[in-house]
Amino acid sequence: MTVRIGVEEEFHIVEVETGLLVPRADTVLEGLPGQIFTTELQQAAVETNSGVHTSLDDLYGDVTGTRRRLDAAATAHGLAVVAAGTVPLARTADIHPTPGFRYRHMVDEYRMVADEQLICGAHVHVDAPDDRDLTVRLMCEVSPWLHVLLALSASSPFWLGADTGYASWRTMLWQRWPTAGPAGCYADAAEYDAAVRELIGSGVISDAKMIYHDIRPSAHQNTLELRICDASPRAETVVLVAGLFRALVTEARERLERTGAPACAGRHDWLRAAAWRAARSGLEGVLVDPRTRQEAPAAEVVRGLLRRVRPALEAAGDWATVRELAERALADGSAAHRLRRRGADQDLLACTDLAIAETRGAPGLRRRTAGDPARPVPGVAVPAGNDIPGPHPAPVAGG
Repeated sequence: MTVRIGVEEEFHIVEVETGLLVPRADTVLEGLPGQIFTTELQQAAVETNSGVHTSLDDLYGDVTGTRRRLDAAATAHGLAVVAAGTVPLARTADIHPTPGFRYRHMVDEYRMVADEQLICGAHVHVDAPDDRDLTVRLMCEVSPWLHVLLALSASSPFWLGADTGYASWRTMLWQRWPTAGPAGCYADAAEYDAAVRELIGSGVISDAKMIYHDIRPSAHQNTLELRICDASPRAETVVLVAGLFRALVTEARERLERTGAPACAGRHDWLRAAAWRAARSGLEGVLVDPRTRQEAPAAEVVRGLLRRVRPALEAAGDWATVRELAERALADGSAAHRLRRRGADQDLLACTDLAIAETRGAPGLRRRTAGDPARPVPGVAVPAGNDIPGPHPAPVAGG
């Protein structure tokens, strides 16, 4: 049975004429259904929640439909929404937090970390096994590949009007929170729950929702939640990441159920380093290859991930779609690259305009049935044949 998936997307609110980030969430959300559209910590962002789907085509239709509704609500007030890790033009003094006890507490407790939470991510939820011990062990098993998903989503090269030199500056800002970063490895759910209670008891965080690991069991649903990625201007990137994450979880689950033996080597320091590398380079430089823990060209690492999860992708009917979207991403470059190029050619307002345009829509996914051959995207050099070039990787040790 194909595992179900859903996504949460966060969007910045900008003024169309100036491109500036503005605290107008209440205005945009007025009249929109609360079960789909909701607030975030800062009034300059909103969140959307997709339905639950088994098909990537259905997920794509849901995400793009929700984006259209949100864009229409913003446009009516001279505003626009941007799905990206950061926006080029913002002033922290202009932004204020969303009312409410929880958000007020976060602002008072974390001060500038909360004040500068002008960032947006995309979170993917995959149905968790009924066995919660297995769910907890899966975090460790898939963690070595999560930085590759970050590189695919990287969309935040600018911060407060300046080029940071990073593909995902959001990652650098996000990692200032006390629980952000790689998840640890736990023997079972009881050990994980004890660690969460200990963190709450320390007073450093106030509740389980503040476990901000790159991956976690959801605090409110029976899902495994991916949290490492930037929000993505192109909806296709969200679908690509969702398909790859589902395949990673499926592959790891089948391996654990088959062997009963986790592959964790007990060292986690390289995971944070790999995430830093992905945040710095995106798809335009090198990444850390989980198979060797050495640097390698981003395209080589992405294709290594595709080879690893191909059986799971094929079983879900996702192989042709995910392969095509991955090759398109490698050909076009990360959103960070596209935005930086537009900023260099014109200015940061033009860069914001590009982010708005991409958030509003791009060519749709081609609909296929399982077993259909991959069809090339115009202008994208897809490897010949039915395979991704290069040797098939050996199993990788878990996080």
